[in-house]
Amino acid sequence: MAAVVLKAGRDKSIRRRHPWIFSGAVAEVRGKPEPGESVAVLAAGGEQLGWGAYSPASGIPVRMWSFDPATQVDRTFFRERLRAAVAARANLPALCHTDAWRLVNAESDGLPGLVVDRYGEYLVVQISAAGPEHWRPVLVELLGEVVPGRGIWERSDLAIRNREGLSPRSGLMLGNQPPPVLEIHEGPVRFLVDVVGGQKTGFYLDQRENRARAGAYAADGRVLNVFSYTGGFGLVALGAGARAVTQIDAAEPALALAQRNLSLNGFAPERAEHRVGNAFDLLRRLRDQGERYDLVVIDPPKFAETAAHLPKAARAYKDVNMLGCQLLRPGGVLCTFSCSGHLETTLFQKIVADAALDAGRHAVILERLGAAADHPVLLSFPEGEYLKGLICRVA
Repeated sequence: MAAVVLKAGRDKSIRRRHPWIFSGAVAEVRGKPEPGESVAVLAAGGEQLGWGAYSPASGIPVRMWSFDPATQVDRTFFRERLRAAVAARANLPALCHTDAWRLVNAESDGLPGLVVDRYGEYLVVQISAAGPEHWRPVLVELLGEVVPGRGIWERSDLAIRNREGLSPRSGLMLGNQPPPVLEIHEGPVRFLVDVVGGQKTGFYLDQRENRARAGAYAADGRVLNVFSYTGGFGLVALGAGARAVTQIDAAEPALALAQRNLSLNGFAPERAEHRVGNAFDLLRRLRDQGERYDLVVIDPPKFAETAAHLPKAARAYKDVNMLGCQLLRPGGVLCTFSCSGHLETTLFQKIVADAALDAGRHAVILERLGAAADHPVLLSFPEGEYLKGLICRVA
C-alpha cells in the first residue's frame, strides 16, 4: 500500500478536515505511487487518517479524497460524490431562475481539483490537480451518466496545471461539441457564452447573485462597468432600469459579445457604450473629462496569483477603486470585488477605505458580497472563499 507519512505534530489540520497536505508536512513517502494515485495518509505514529491523491510535482503533494480510512476510492466513490454535488444544488433558490450553474466546486464538494459547470445541456470541466487527472476517464463517463446532456467540453487550459506537472488541455470529452456561443439566462436576462475560448469556463457564474444585487442600485442611473467582460453587470443593470451603461474591457472579442448580448435582450444600441482599452487609462480619461456615474462596478481579474504578488496587487486594487470613487457623483454607489484568494477580506476592505480616502470621498458599506450559492465554501477550507465584494455608498 502506497502511503504518505506526516511529520510529528503535522496532522492537526488533517484531523480538522483541511483537505491539503503541504510538502513541509511530509516525513516519508512509502512505495512508489504514480501521480494522481490514491495513497494512505498516516500520522507519525502510524494511524491512518484517510486517503488522498498523490502529486509529487506539487507544493501540495496530497489532496484528501476522504478522512475515513475505510473508504475505497473507486468508481463507486466518484459516482456518489458527483451525485451528492448534483443533489446539493437541486433546491437552491437562486438556481430556479437560471439554466447555468456550478455543478462541482472542487474541495468544497469533496473532489479537489475538479470543477464542473453546467450551461444548459452542456457541461464544461476543468481539472487542475493530479488526482482528478488520474481518474479523468472514469469521471467523464460518470458525468455522462449522472448528468445526461448533449456534450462535455474540457477547459483544463490553466496555468496552475504546470505546478502539478500537467500540461494544459482543452477539447471535447464526450458527446457533441458546443456551438461557438451558447445562450443561457439569469431570470429575464439572456447571455451568449463562449465556453470554448471564453474566460474561466465561459462565464462568471460565481457573480450571479451579485449582478442582481448591483442591479438593485441601477434604476434610472448612469452605470460604469469596469472589466466588464461580456457585459454581465451592465446587462442586468439595464434590465433593472439603468438609463445608460458604459462597458470597459481590454478584450475586443469580449466587448463584441457584450454588444451581441445587448441586442439579444432587446436593448437599444444607444443605451450602452463599449470602450476597449486599459481600464486604468480609460478611467483616468473619463475622470479628467468630468464624467460622473450613479453606479460604478469594478470586477477586475485576479491581481494576486500568489502571496508574493500581494503588494503589487494591493496597489492595483487601491488605484482602480480610487478612480472608481472619483467617478461617482455624491451619493453614488461603488460595487467592487476581488477574486484573489490570497487577499483577505479585512485587507480588501482596508484597501477600498484607503482608496476612498485618497479620492477625498466618504464611503460606508451597504452590503458585503461573496460567491454565488452554487459555489459553496467548505468550513474547514477557508482558501475556498476567494471572491469578496463590497457595495458602498460614496458621499
